[in-house]
Amino acid sequence: MPLVVTHGWPGSVIEQLKIIEPLTDPMAHGASAMDAFHLVIPSLPGHGFSGKPTVPGWNPQKIATAWTELMKRLGYQRFVAQGGDWGAVIVDQLGVQTPPELLGIHTNMAGAVPPEIDNLFQGDTTGANNALGSLPPGLSEDEVRAARELDYVWKHVAYALMMATRPQTLTGLADSPVGLAAFLLDHDARSLALISRVFESATEGLTRDDVLDNISLYWLTNTAISASRLYAENKLSFFAAKGVSVPVAVSVFPDELYEAPQSWAEQAYPHLIYFNKLDRGGHFAAWKQPKIFSEELRTAFRSLR
Repeated sequence: MPLVVTHGWPGSVIEQLKIIEPLTDPMAHGASAMDAFHLVIPSLPGHGFSGKPTVPGWNPQKIATAWTELMKRLGYQRFVAQGGDWGAVIVDQLGVQTPPELLGIHTNMAGAVPPEIDNLFQGDTTGANNALGSLPPGLSEDEVRAARELDYVWKHVAYALMMATRPQTLTGLADSPVGLAAFLLDHDARSLALISRVFESATEGLTRDDVLDNISLYWLTNTAISASRLYAENKLSFFAAKGVSVPVAVSVFPDELYEAPQSWAEQAYPHLIYFNKLDRGGHFAAWKQPKIFSEELRTAFRSLR
């Protein structure tokens, strides 16, 4: 089964290196040969080894269209798609565009938040509007927990607002490797805490080399600023439901930016074919928990083969 996997920011194709062998050679990893994938792992425009856009317009919708064209040019008449972070927004757009070659998508950062709730938190980044106090009545325990997580995310999203409004002025990221490292590492509190433990010699899925490889890719290709432009191009919500109509599989990792409740996923994705909550893993799931992540993809897409 052909599978295109899309990374996010501040990640890169380095996030997916650990899942290549488990997904292309499942028998060597205790799974069935019937679960093998042809993997395509493109680098987002402006990131890593990809070209740097020189004109406006490279938003998630255009990238999704480009991925379909890429898969067709590679000779695939059908494919599935997976994404987290920006990749999640992009695969949602594939699911909105519904190219005939697309069988379904998998996301580990579900775009499932009801728009009325998403709008509350987007409009309350300073806390002045008391979004949590304005939630609609009747929310379940899982939905309230997700809302609290979203409240925290939107109050700590200044890095995204900087890139969305002033991407070309972040010249310090192109001038100082230490400045770049600090900016890339402090993406979300749970990921930063994990990376900090790794640098204190803990064994938690990542290594120091994993972390430094990713930073080095941005530094050596001088793509810190060109990667930032995706935030400026984007006009979509990171987390809101977007009208996806293809079959969708959702994996929810406990240390994700928010844990999507199944009730929201069922509303956002009317053709939800798989939903699973894991007990380990976070925002960069393929990078941190490649074994679990690979197992999720095999199970999620099995019904579409």
